[in-house]
Amino acid sequence: MATFIDTNVIVYAFDGSEPEKRAVARSILADPPDDGTVSAQVLAEFYTVATTKLRPALDRDDAADVVTALSRLRVVPIDHRLVRAAIETSRRAGISFWDAQIVAAAATAGCDRILTEDLGDGQTIDGVRIVNPFP
Repeated sequence: MATFIDTNVIVYAFDGSEPEKRAVARSILADPPDDGTVSAQVLAEFYTVATTKLRPALDRDDAADVVTALSRLRVVPIDHRLVRAAIETSRRAGISFWDAQIVAAAATAGCDRILTEDLGDGQTIDGVRIVNPFP
């Protein structure tokens, strides 16, 4: 089962204000699912959120090190084809463009599921099942 890991899962691994979610996220990242996948969008979003929105924020060098570590997973690049697929998914599924770009990246990579809390748990979009890993 190929699994796409959304930004919020990674951010929670560093968010001290959500200890239960932090524990779940750290468990996922400590032993990533087979064929763990992220996209360039996820890497960029993580760096931005971790260095500007987390309290306390991650040091820029530490956040960059996390991005480097995450780059060992399979990373889906963002190109014009993926953007077009995301536009179509956004229109068809009635979700934001940014969420649709996550779905399109997961579908392009052949993932069976997306670990995220941003979309409806159990929902399937473009053949990819949405799984909220947090209780």
